[in-house]
Amino acid sequence: MKLSKISERIGKHFEKGKPLHAFHALFDAIDTFLLTPKNVTRLGSHVRDAVDMKRIMITVMIALLPALLFGMWNVGYQHFTAIGETATGLRCFGYGFLKWLPLVIVTYVSGLTVEIIFAQKRGHEVAEGFFVTGFIIPMIMPPDVPLWIVAVATAFSVLFAKEVFGGTGYNFLNPAIVARAFVFFAYPSVISGDAVWISNAPDAVSGATPLALAMNGSADQLPSAMEMFIGTIPGCFGETSKLAILVGAAILLFTQVASWKVMLSVIAGGWITGALMHIGGLCPATGWQHLLMGGFLFGAVFMATDPVTAAHTSAGKFIYGILVGVLAIVIRVVNKGYPEGMMLAILLMNIFAPLIDYCVVRLTIRRRKILISRKKIQL
Repeated sequence: MKLSKISERIGKHFEKGKPLHAFHALFDAIDTFLLTPKNVTRLGSHVRDAVDMKRIMITVMIALLPALLFGMWNVGYQHFTAIGETATGLRCFGYGFLKWLPLVIVTYVSGLTVEIIFAQKRGHEVAEGFFVTGFIIPMIMPPDVPLWIVAVATAFSVLFAKEVFGGTGYNFLNPAIVARAFVFFAYPSVISGDAVWISNAPDAVSGATPLALAMNGSADQLPSAMEMFIGTIPGCFGETSKLAILVGAAILLFTQVASWKVMLSVIAGGWITGALMHIGGLCPATGWQHLLMGGFLFGAVFMATDPVTAAHTSAGKFIYGILVGVLAIVIRVVNKGYPEGMMLAILLMNIFAPLIDYCVVRLTIRRRKILISRKKIQL
């Protein structure tokens, strides 16, 4: 109650006609994040529920925490292992936290700046959607990526993947994936290639990522299945621990925030495609190994299930998910220069998701018309 009263007292200075009105969007963003939104539905035929966008975004962030916390420890663990030092778990975690903190600060500052400018110009509130986007972007970037590149990529994704289309809920591309794609195509040297991602690794450390080993025919040199499942391998903050990702998936499914249809179909599509290519001799990695390598599982759980950019019809979710999984593995196997195909697969299917929904709806209408006409003939 005290915080709410303080907010009301300060908020008067940001009202229209007051000296600080130019910063109203910034105040509203902070106020909405800390407190329950003041604007609630009162009239009309609306479904009134305790679950709103803010609570959904908080649930997603909670689901991301296991992968993030493990990733912080793993970044430190990989660093100290590379330089030949033995460090405690707390020291490893502290090192990873200090690597993650600047990334998330730069992401939120650059992204929210664009969001607030557009909200102020349009007279809208700052939507909570970016809080999850800003949380994910540092998790899918290399730990040593330059901060200015993260700032440019974040601003680009918010501006051209979301705001130009109207803001949260109107975008057809996932902004977090667009940020990673921007870095990949604009600054490929910091995010692509076969070199392992180890923070501040010495020059003596060399090698290849598990995906690069598998795609180049060196599957026998892959880390063990347990190492890839637990996540004690080099990589981004969020992608290495499949166990932590599955814990997040359980939270999303239990709270019904993410669609199990999309999640399951992405995994099934990737598994079956990887198995078929392995049987056909096109790839040494098996289907289940593809699920444990790279960002496949992270993309399936947290990015392909984005309710705004994924398909919305029930059948469309299965089609969308299967195609994401199939394309991710196909890109991995066919494009030797880019072994991680999940990013491009999700972006491509984001574009086709509306078409999938349209086709499903038209086919459903056509099927029902045929059933109605048959019943009339029988009568």
